[in-house]
Amino acid sequence: MDKAGKTVALETLKGVFGESGAVVVAHYTGLTVAEMTKLRGMLRKDGAQLKVVKNRLAKIALDGQGGDAAQELFSGPVAIAYSPDPVSAAKATDEFAKENDKLVIIGAVMGDQVLDAKGVESLAKLPSLDQLRGKLVGLLQAPATKVAGVVQAPAGQLARVVAAYGSKDAA
Repeated sequence: MDKAGKTVALETLKGVFGESGAVVVAHYTGLTVAEMTKLRGMLRKDGAQLKVVKNRLAKIALDGQGGDAAQELFSGPVAIAYSPDPVSAAKATDEFAKENDKLVIIGAVMGDQVLDAKGVESLAKLPSLDQLRGKLVGLLQAPATKVAGVVQAPAGQLARVVAAYGSKDAA
């Protein structure tokens, strides 16, 4: 890679570390092209991306973020999974790592915080941002539905009583 290419890659990585909710770091030794494509597809489905990075450029792009612990994550053949939502990249990567032993999750950088492999697994168990939004909308709509049911109940009961008297008089 020439100097101009390194500069572009460095700026891209700085953007990734700055804008992503969490950057999951994993070793991918032994993965075939088909397996990497499958992993990329799983990540893309959740709104995340996968990138194979040069360790030296990643360490420079971190720019002190996460301290020495974050620097130590970048050794060996490293790929990073990232997304604006901190949970989706961790969830898809953890799911793939359970199916395939060749992908080994090392940790993650989440802002200035560095997570180990167990931390990434815990992060993957959390609901995604879209799931949380859905639950919140459901919670907000539930009281309105209950209020409408309570308001309509007396009118429905009155209509049934009138109908019962009407059928009684007709008989």
